Amino acid sequence: MLFAFMSLTKVNRFLATEDDTLALGRSLAPLLEPGMVIHLRGDLGAGKTTLARGLLRGLGYEGRVKSPTFTLLEPYKFSRLNLYHFDFYRFLDPEELDDAGFREYFNPQSACLIEWPEKAPDLPPADLDITLDPAPEGRAVTLTAQTEIGRRCLDSLKT
Repeated sequence: MLFAFMSLTKVNRFLATEDDTLALGRSLAPLLEPGMVIHLRGDLGAGKTTLARGLLRGLGYEGRVKSPTFTLLEPYKFSRLNLYHFDFYRFLDPEELDDAGFREYFNPQSACLIEWPEKAPDLPPADLDITLDPAPEGRAVTLTAQTEIGRRCLDSLKT
């Protein structure tokens, strides 16, 4: 008897608390691969930086995790990859990505986590697109795989 394995392309979850958002980030941490690009979407206060904090904690980072809203970039170095946390909320012009010199960070040795990717439309495509939306008594999150790496990530997250 043959069974076809269906790879996931979308996962929806409800996160009732900030701790649930941190836990989702921690569960994503071991699934990151060098070269991976993750887009984080949602309004101000949706939990994008909280999710990033959970992911960084899952990678073993113990320092303060702040939103890179004003610095645009916070770099983190780990033994298996470099993680670059971007926040493009303040971008006013799509050319700012090139002007800031950020293209070099998108490489096979690095994982890039990007808040407000819609403000920099010429970004490399996301492997995983994560959208956080307010919901009654918490937030709804949708994780969408855009590539095979993203699908593997969602398959692992589901198990």
